[in-house]
Amino acid sequence: MTVPEDDILKLHDVVKLYPGVVALDKVSLAFRRGEVHALVGENGAGKSTLIKCVTGCIEPTSGTIVYEGDTHTQFTPTQAIESGICAVYQEFNLIPFLTVAENIFYGREKMKGLFLDKEGMNREAAEILSELGIAIDPKARIKDLSVAYQQVVEIAKSVSRNVRFLILDEPSASLTEREIEAMFQIIRRLKAKGVTVLYISHRLEEIFAVADRVSVMRDGKYIATLPVKDTDKRSIISLMVGRDLAGNFPPRKSAIGDVVLEVRNLRNETVRNVSFALRKGELLGLGGLVGAGRTETARAIFGADALDSGEVFLNGRRLSIRSPKEAIGNGIGLIPEDRKQQGVLLGLSVRENITYSSLPAISKAGFINKKRERRIAGDFVAKLQIKTPHDSQLAKNLSGGNQQKVVLAKWMATLCSVLIFDEPTRGIDVGAKQEIYKLMRALTEDGHSIIMISSEMPELLGMSDRIMVMHDGRVTGELAAADATQEKILELASA
Repeated sequence: MTVPEDDILKLHDVVKLYPGVVALDKVSLAFRRGEVHALVGENGAGKSTLIKCVTGCIEPTSGTIVYEGDTHTQFTPTQAIESGICAVYQEFNLIPFLTVAENIFYGREKMKGLFLDKEGMNREAAEILSELGIAIDPKARIKDLSVAYQQVVEIAKSVSRNVRFLILDEPSASLTEREIEAMFQIIRRLKAKGVTVLYISHRLEEIFAVADRVSVMRDGKYIATLPVKDTDKRSIISLMVGRDLAGNFPPRKSAIGDVVLEVRNLRNETVRNVSFALRKGELLGLGGLVGAGRTETARAIFGADALDSGEVFLNGRRLSIRSPKEAIGNGIGLIPEDRKQQGVLLGLSVRENITYSSLPAISKAGFINKKRERRIAGDFVAKLQIKTPHDSQLAKNLSGGNQQKVVLAKWMATLCSVLIFDEPTRGIDVGAKQEIYKLMRALTEDGHSIIMISSEMPELLGMSDRIMVMHDGRVTGELAAADATQEKILELASA
């Protein structure tokens, strides 16, 4: 098989089978030399499996990978890296206490006789970073760098290996808008040098800012490849989910009631005199830039962080919450931003996760009522349409959107009346977002009250009944949904 001159890598009928699952179903897809090629699809579409086949992490069941004109049935990770195929994942592979230069050349250290050539590594690292247009001290330790700079170091590692095919997996997940634009500049520099960049993101607006072409996957199958200039967001979403999503956000159908939660003058090291009220059936959006104190406010209400002063009232009753356990006991739940680390217990089953926070209600004399546990879990799997073969499935084997549903089910099982969602749709695809939005709206219509922290402006504007904006630990303003605009929110967020 010959490869057209402008194709650096081509997949031909690649299949990957797992017991009971077709992860990749005869995927054929080509990537051109020196292009930015976006890859999109819902969680479970096969994107991660495809990456792992290309980087040699897993062996395809069948099919071929043609790279630089050579045909392979599989790569090893070492072969992929030596061939110039590198990947930067969401979880960085850096050693915190080593320097930037030491991380860039880790495993390939430069030597002067029997000793490390630190000066040579620092010099070459500085040259690579300069090529990328970023000024980072090669002697700085990774632990002292921001997430954005750590990501640059990961890219610099790839450049040091003469990368020709660079995979960026959800590269903007933890970056600010300014940092995302800086990353785009790096991508454009690499493209100008002839590097092919495979860009994977759930944020479709980024694809139109940086990509030349976009390929869509669904249910393990390749669907289509489109020039970005010839398509739009709605068309891509339709291809991703196999249906037209009419309206991004579900409409409100019920009225908002009396005040349920009142927060007065909360203070600690990062929260500064925060006061607000939340009404029954209301979804209160909490906006602001990274570091504004939104998550810290939520953690203080939930008892995860100590307060220096301030009061929390629930249905007019003053609470003294010193721990998350006490918050849960009073009917306050928190769906955290870091789903994998703080929200879901990956090594436990779907059933165990759902009932974890309500064990006292289904236990007697220290023993869990298994029949009741299975009934509760089964009810929520059905109600939230959690895609799992059975409730004994380990949570780590679910997609991001379904993991988020499991976390939500856990809090619904506790009968919490106030739920705090911290970045509820971060890292999940557009179809799963729609389902989470519908569930949130259904909760408010059932009388639950929600505080939603979100850095996604469309989500904040589309879901909130009212928006409170924070900056530097303080509330800088409040906007009714009808009056809120992106410009007004950003103005308050930088006040």
